[in-house]
Amino acid sequence: MGEALERVGHVVFGVAAVSDASRARAQERLPDAQILPATDVARRSELLILAVPDQELAGLVGGLAATGAVKPGTLVMHVSGANGVGILEPLTARGAVPLAIHPAMTFSGKAEDTSRLQSACFGVTARDDIGYAIAQALVLEMGGEPVRVREDARTLYHAALAHGSNHLVTVVVDALDALRAALAHQELLGQELVLDAPGGVAERVLAPLLSAALDNVLRRGQAALTGPVMRGDSATVARHLDALVEVDPRIAAGYRALSLRTAQQARSADDMVNLLENWGPAT
Repeated sequence: MGEALERVGHVVFGVAAVSDASRARAQERLPDAQILPATDVARRSELLILAVPDQELAGLVGGLAATGAVKPGTLVMHVSGANGVGILEPLTARGAVPLAIHPAMTFSGKAEDTSRLQSACFGVTARDDIGYAIAQALVLEMGGEPVRVREDARTLYHAALAHGSNHLVTVVVDALDALRAALAHQELLGQELVLDAPGGVAERVLAPLLSAALDNVLRRGQAALTGPVMRGDSATVARHLDALVEVDPRIAAGYRALSLRTAQQARSADDMVNLLENWGPAT
């Protein structure tokens, strides 16, 4: 976030970084900024960005409030998806302007993260119209799209993002494991081996399919659904479950749970729902 704001003319004078990895990242991404204690950064900031894990945010806010490090009128912005501005109340009570500005984006700690902010939506929550105007301006400066999220809807907003993003990774990893098992030791002449490392044959098989499925559902919604559950082919789904349980019963359990939710969305026939509700691996 600091790098994105620097690119559009803001000056990041200081950053608090503790671990070796975060200090190295700060030196690389914000080379003109000093690495300082958090209270020193807070005392000198006009805009203070709190970018810490959700479970650490309340403690940090409480500590800054207790030390009196944040001056009245300071813009205090956190990037937590699950929290609104209520968690900043100890600083708000001391005259700070609270902002919750969360980029709806996944980050890996690599250089491309900052560029991805330009295509991201940001969930913004503020205490009043002035706060919303400031939050909107900051997001627009970074090239993002501000989306207003009510204080009481922040948890639901964050749950939706976690469900879509985090669980997508889980589903794809399971699919890759099953596909590697299906393709192992069956390479064509001259083809690379099917290995466990990312970026191999299994990923190349799935990539176009996954990209098309994601594009289709974002443009067409439920009409994008294809496959045996949509077709009501319970015999094929049963064979899938039997095959997956041989690879890993946990993958089969995940397939069954998601297939049941798919059947509910698609309003599948009773035989499909009954299969998925009652299926268990043969003993």
